Amino acid sequence: MTEISVPPEQIKEATEQEVVPLRHPGRWVSIAVLAVLAAMFGHFVITNQRLRLDLVVRYLFEKSILRGLLLTIELTVVAMVMGVVLGLVLAIMRLSDNPVLRSVASGWVWLFRGTPIMVQLLFWFFLGSVLPTLSLGIPFGPEFVTAPTNTVITQFAAAALGLGLNESAYMSEIVRSGIGSVSKGQWEACNALGMGNGLIYRRVVLPQALRIIVPPMSNETISMLKTTSLVLVIGLPELLTTAQLIYSRNFQQIPLLIVASIWYLVLTTILTAIQSRIERKIDPAKFPKRGGRAKKAEAAA
Repeated sequence: MTEISVPPEQIKEATEQEVVPLRHPGRWVSIAVLAVLAAMFGHFVITNQRLRLDLVVRYLFEKSILRGLLLTIELTVVAMVMGVVLGLVLAIMRLSDNPVLRSVASGWVWLFRGTPIMVQLLFWFFLGSVLPTLSLGIPFGPEFVTAPTNTVITQFAAAALGLGLNESAYMSEIVRSGIGSVSKGQWEACNALGMGNGLIYRRVVLPQALRIIVPPMSNETISMLKTTSLVLVIGLPELLTTAQLIYSRNFQQIPLLIVASIWYLVLTTILTAIQSRIERKIDPAKFPKRGGRAKKAEAAA
């Protein structure tokens, strides 16, 4: 192999040359366009008296709006807990060797993922019209407890069932993909050690599958927060329904919709921050810290 020698004068000349940064004229053009659009939007908001920003400020912390906001949060939490728990069970059933369990889980996913969520909300809300009472007892035998359906399945219960059961179908696919990402060799090694399926799932499979499950599950939570607005069709007074009830009286639709949008954006921002923090904790290698030590290490390198 021949070695190429470079004279020291050329090396010194190359190192002393001035470094000219690469120019990006397209960036400045895009910044100028965005600045003009932002100025136009700001001018529209400030000068358009019909937006009634005074009403936005007035209703932002109004008691009924805050009650609707709290109900939205409660409904999101209940629906997601129901969806995650049922989704985990359905995913395990679909991965089972039992064909009956696989068929039941597949049918569940087919039904709740294949019908519109608004139809499911209306179905649970009007269930009392075809099933007046709910009972608990021996099939085709005596009934021990009976109660009117409309008493058991209230507006909140109908909304939670519609959202939670629909979410379980999607969560089952997310959990199933996460479990499927764990190699079969680990299953075989656990079986060789005499571990049962329950212990394998708790100690080996689910901790590793969380890296795959958590990001889409976080996105589903944020999506669920906004999907709760669909309970408007059954009259549950969550955030959007409350805003609609108010503007049906004062006819100020846009200001009240801005109020609802502000609160949705606030909650979405909080959930996004929580999502980022959880993902960093679960998979720190994928999201390295950008603190002082990391910057010093990069500078030293």
